[in-house]
Amino acid sequence: PDIILVDAVMPGLDGHAVCRVLKKEAATRSIPVIIMSGARIEEKDVLAGFSGGADDYITKPFSLAVLLARVQVVARRYQTSTSTEEKLKKFGVELDPAGRTVSVGGKSITMTRKEFDLLAALLSKAGRVLSIPYLLETVWGYDPADYNDPGTVEVHICHLRKKLGPKLAKHIVAMTGHGYKFEA
Repeated sequence: PDIILVDAVMPGLDGHAVCRVLKKEAATRSIPVIIMSGARIEEKDVLAGFSGGADDYITKPFSLAVLLARVQVVARRYQTSTSTEEKLKKFGVELDPAGRTVSVGGKSITMTRKEFDLLAALLSKAGRVLSIPYLLETVWGYDPADYNDPGTVEVHICHLRKKLGPKLAKHIVAMTGHGYKFEA
C-alpha cells in the first residue's frame, strides 16, 4: 500500500499498537500511517500516536475533503523524503535518504519515519538552531499558524537521543526558547 489509515479504536484492535507494529516491521516501516480517532483525542493520545510512528493524527469529526487533503500532504512528504539524495555522513552517523537507513559506527539503528526525518534535518543543518515551527513544518508538514505544539518535537527528540546513545545524544542541544541544533 501507498499509505495506511488506521482508527485508534477498533473492535479487538488498538490503532496505536497496529501503528507501532507496522513501523517495526521491515516490510512496512516505510509506509506512511495516519491514525484517525473520535475517542482518543486528548493531547496525550495524539502525542502517543506520533511517538509510535504515526505520520499524522486526525481527530473526528472531519470532512472527506479534509481527510483527502491530509492524505495528499502525507503522501507528498513521503515522496519528497524518499527522493534520491546523497548519503549524509557526520559525527560518526551515516544517514542514507534513499534507503532510509541510519547507522552509527557501522551499526544499523531502527528509526520511525519522523525520527529519521528529524535527524536528517538536524544533521543537514548541523550547527544551526532549528526552531520548533521550522521543524513542525519541515518534518511534520504542519502549518505553524495552525499547529505549534513543542511537545511533538520534544517527544521525538527524546526518542532520537535514546536511539543514538549517550555519546551522540549530547550533541542534540535544546536552545531554550529557540529550538534545537546538532552541535559538533
